[in-house]
Formats: sequence, structure tokens, C-alpha cells
Amino acid sequence: MAEVASAGPVPVPTPSEPVPLDTIPISPDGGAENGNGATNGANPADGEIVTVFHDPENFNVKHPLQHKWTLWFTKPGSGKGDNWNELLKEVISFDSVEDFWGIYNNITPTSQLALKSDYHLFKTNVRPEWEDPQNKHGGRWSYSFKERKSIDIDSIWLQVLLAAIGETLEDEGDNEVMGVVVNVRRAFFRIGLWTRTVGKSGPGGQRTNEEGKAVLMKIGARFKEVLGVPAEEQVDFMGHTDSAHSGSTRAKAKITI
Repeated sequence: MAEVASAGPVPVPTPSEPVPLDTIPISPDGGAENGNGATNGANPADGEIVTVFHDPENFNVKHPLQHKWTLWFTKPGSGKGDNWNELLKEVISFDSVEDFWGIYNNITPTSQLALKSDYHLFKTNVRPEWEDPQNKHGGRWSYSFKERKSIDIDSIWLQVLLAAIGETLEDEGDNEVMGVVVNVRRAFFRIGLWTRTVGKSGPGGQRTNEEGKAVLMKIGARFKEVLGVPAEEQVDFMGHTDSAHSGSTRAKAKITI
């Protein structure tokens, strides 16, 4: 995975301003097929490569992400008898920088969602559910912002999205990050990062328990930095199995950082 230099926090535009497309990490490898069937950035007419950075209106090459991602939305339920599968809706999938911004600029900001709403951004073919085969042995890092009126949740959530699709939350080969979630509740906003394991030895014994935990702690530290959480406050990790047995909001944190 190519390293992408960071220039600090991404500025969040006002609704009247376009989002600067050059503020997201991009994959320098590979090309995208354009409308004329050309690939790898080739213009079939004159060989000129035209990206969104050259001409935002008439570009013929998209910048591919390392993974394809799917946006999900949980709409507010009407009561305790609600069926989770009926509330959870798959919205759209994307695999390029340009498509991400096109989607982000046309969905409701987190700050304007109704209470009990959630956004989930997961790697495609991974459902944002504990029971999904790729999630069932994993867990999540999470932090709740309890001062709802004093934080810019839209900016924080955008930073998390960029870190996820820009592959900066983990190193190449870690294969831990499954997706990120934001929950809108009356008393808080909560952002979570789902991982494939709980830090134990991976399938086939590729990692020892110590190595697995070290990877998990590294991801947690990066997640905490992206969130902008003060050093004296804790970001918690809990396995999905433990959460299911204890109740999501009552489960005791397995690891903190």
C-alpha cells in the first residue's frame, strides 16, 4: 500500500462550497475505465490524461480506492418491536475518490439526522452486523461525544470516513478494519470502528495473541487521533460476542487506550 502524506485535518466546506477533491488520500496505482472504454488514464482521442484535478467537469479518469465500500443507513425505529433488518438499508457502493465525494455531498449531514439514526460505511460484502461471518469474531473501538452541542460531528465523521477509505487506520497486511459507524442519540454521538478480530491469534496462526493485540492497539491509537480525543480520555474496545451477551450499552470495555 502506498503511503500518503498527510497535510493535517481536512477542512470541511460550508454547504455553499464544493468539497476539495484533492484533500482525500488516493491510490496512485491502477487506472479506471472511461466512458470510451480506455483504461489507465488514456484518452483515446489524443492520449491526454484528464483527471478531476485538471478539469472537474470533463475528466475521463477516476482515482481508485484500495477497497470498494458500501454506505448503509439505519432509520429510526418506532418501538421495541422493530425488526433490525427492516431498519437497516443499503444505500450505495463506491470505489473511487470522485464517487465518494459525489455521495458525501448529496446525503444528509450527520448533525441533521433524526435521533436513533446511524450511518455505516463498511467494505463491500460485509454487512454492519455482529452476525456477519466476517464480523462475528471481531469487535469495535468506540467513543461517545456527550457534549453534542459543542462538537462539530460532521467534521469528525468526515475525518473518520477519509481515514477508513484512505487506509490510514491500519498498515498493509493488518486486514482488521471492517468499517466505521456513527450513532445519533439524544444524549450523545458515538463513533465506532469495527475490526475483524479481538486481537487474538488469526486464522492459521499468522499472529500470536501478543502480535494480534499489538495490531489492535495500534489501530485504536490511530482511531483516537483521528477522532481528536484528548489524551486523558479513553477510547474503548469491546468484542461483539461480549457486547451481545451484556447489551451494547452496558458491556464493560475489554481494552482501553
